[in-house]
Amino acid sequence: MIKDSTRLKEEILRLKNEKNAIILSHNYQREEIQDIADFIGDSLELSRTAATKDCDVIVFCGVHFMAESASILSPEKTVLLPEIDATCPMADMIEVRSSRKVWKTFPGYDVQPTFIFPHEFTLKDIKAQYPDAPVVSYVNTTADVKAESYICCTSANVVKVIESLQSDTVICVPDRNLSQWAQKHSNKKIITWDGFCHVHDRITIQDVSKARKLYPNALLMAHPECRIEVLEAADHVTSTSGMLRFAKASSAKEFIVGTETGLIYRLKKENPEKIFYPLRKDMVCPNMKKTTLKSVLNSLQKMEHLIKVTENIRVPAKKALDRMLEIK
Repeated sequence: MIKDSTRLKEEILRLKNEKNAIILSHNYQREEIQDIADFIGDSLELSRTAATKDCDVIVFCGVHFMAESASILSPEKTVLLPEIDATCPMADMIEVRSSRKVWKTFPGYDVQPTFIFPHEFTLKDIKAQYPDAPVVSYVNTTADVKAESYICCTSANVVKVIESLQSDTVICVPDRNLSQWAQKHSNKKIITWDGFCHVHDRITIQDVSKARKLYPNALLMAHPECRIEVLEAADHVTSTSGMLRFAKASSAKEFIVGTETGLIYRLKKENPEKIFYPLRKDMVCPNMKKTTLKSVLNSLQKMEHLIKVTENIRVPAKKALDRMLEIK
């Protein structure tokens, strides 16, 4: 197995150099994928980095919307997604013109509509109801949703983005938890969507209490995609990149990590003297774990699973991203 892994890595690196490619890995990817990546990080952070690099090919080890973002920012480059079925269920919960009601594939979670617009509606519907409200779309959305939006946001800057807008009412899609966190820190009226990340949304306040008892000396870091009661109980609420910065800067020696468990590998590598515990051991995104060394190799060998955003979608989607990037 070790020999096979070594051989795969060697061949990947050979092909990467031959084809002038770079490999991007999201923080939630498998350990062996992070190890071969040229850059590891959040989705938009990776796409912005790739846009500045002198390369012909971008191999994005992540999920579909991430590769789309790379195509939006680097239209002249070939963007490959090693696993074409690696999608983001939350991103798929909102569509411009039709609804697939993806949330029904996750029984057992509280998915009853708690905000104004459940999945029977579409982005076109919500824009028609609030024609003067700008749409703020999370980067965890498809390219066509970004194209229908005025501006994008990340989990780190959602409040700053919303506060930058002139309108007193804004539409924020698709994550209800991120929107509720933003509402807590904004006086604007935020119209939200009933979407969620099935990994983060499963955490309950009971899980927090259990973790606190198990690890009494640890600080709790929570991702803004968690439920509001979980975020209010956390010591620090931030994105995955924010967690990396916080853990490195903090004098604390133990941390409870309230996000997908893939981040713990990088946290440990960057802070070997500190201890990291998952808030829940089952905080695993199956789609993020689909990418393997074999699929990366196949993608480079066959140049397969090309992700190319058409210009009629790419241009307005990039405008939404650019507006966000202009905010200081």
